[in-house]
Amino acid sequence: MALRVPLLEIHVANACNLTCESCSHFSNSGHKGMLSLADAEAWMKSWHTRVIPGLFRMLGGEPTLNPHLPALIELAARYWTQSRIGLTTNGFFLHRHPDLPAVLERHRVILRLTIHHRSKEYLAKFREIVALIDEWRKDYSFELIIENAYERWTRRYRGFGAGVLPFRDDNPRKSWENCPAKNCMQLFRNRLWKCSPIAYLRLQKEAHPGISRLWDRYLAYGGLGPDCSDAELLTFTQWQDEGICGMCAMTPKPFEKPSPLIPLSVLREAA
Repeated sequence: MALRVPLLEIHVANACNLTCESCSHFSNSGHKGMLSLADAEAWMKSWHTRVIPGLFRMLGGEPTLNPHLPALIELAARYWTQSRIGLTTNGFFLHRHPDLPAVLERHRVILRLTIHHRSKEYLAKFREIVALIDEWRKDYSFELIIENAYERWTRRYRGFGAGVLPFRDDNPRKSWENCPAKNCMQLFRNRLWKCSPIAYLRLQKEAHPGISRLWDRYLAYGGLGPDCSDAELLTFTQWQDEGICGMCAMTPKPFEKPSPLIPLSVLREAA
């Protein structure tokens, strides 16, 4: 059975050049690792006949850190022929991929460019990124969305690095109702995960084995494997609030985060 879902996301890179406070992917903690072509193909092969997303979105971390990004997009387009392909990036390393605009055009990829701060330093860099994209679009046609990500930023957890803590509002239903990621199912390590915080919490635990035992109940969640039955897959995709939703805030509150250009080394010293 091929089940249609609105959105499926995949981490192309775990690392990120920015240090956005309370990143929902925990990418502000200096995680390492790139999605290899071999792993990407194995995961996509496992799931492309089971799940058909309206949008298959490639992100991170920062996906343009992966040197194989154009080839990964080609793979996604090969396996999910009925889906739109999306690429979400802060754009800082788009210049490393001169072949990318042709791939974006060929596969009708939606390029989503996210702005994570409004400081003069950040916006100066962003203008350089836009200038590069404008040059690309003289020769190639692709959809571009620019998003002020800093305007919708809320805390996914409290603290930083080894000191991260889950929220303890104890109202999973309310947390789910107000969750900005409730429709952002992840494909990670060849399993489906309900959302990005629960998927990439594993990276946080691996980087910081001593994180609070308050995370143990959430780390016990294992997602859904490709050997699942059709009934299990249907239940997984239709399930709304679960106990794991309690790790997030019942009522997420926007906040103005510090500059994401602050080096990770500085944040570690301050923690």
